[in-house]
Amino acid sequence: MSDENNPDQAIAEEFQQAEQTNQAPNSGVEAAGFEQLQDEGGDVNLSPELDVILDIPVTVSMEVGNTDITIRNLLQLNKGSVIELDRMAGEPLDVLVNGTLIAHGEVVVVNEKFGIRLTDVVSPSERIQKLK
Repeated sequence: MSDENNPDQAIAEEFQQAEQTNQAPNSGVEAAGFEQLQDEGGDVNLSPELDVILDIPVTVSMEVGNTDITIRNLLQLNKGSVIELDRMAGEPLDVLVNGTLIAHGEVVVVNEKFGIRLTDVVSPSERIQKLK
């Protein structure tokens, strides 16, 4: 049925046949199996498969606020300039991991260094909804 000199065509035909019969093709490809995720109410239950990603570095940042500014006004900034942000004093900061909001918190000082105390953690389901 397929040209033996063209393996891509043979694989494509095999996938077409598999789609028509709702079966996986025989070219060594298997359907991926995933465990059902459950919300454990904040308890972190790590499976051994997650060990491979635990040492991947991520960027954690705290956002006090933001504003839009024109390039003209940006170039006019100098020492002592004040930029008004979109937050009121005393409002919680946003805690972002790789640009994704994961929590809110307040600034604290620990051993003469700034830190943040988490006051609210965004649930995984809320984070997923924001991605949609």
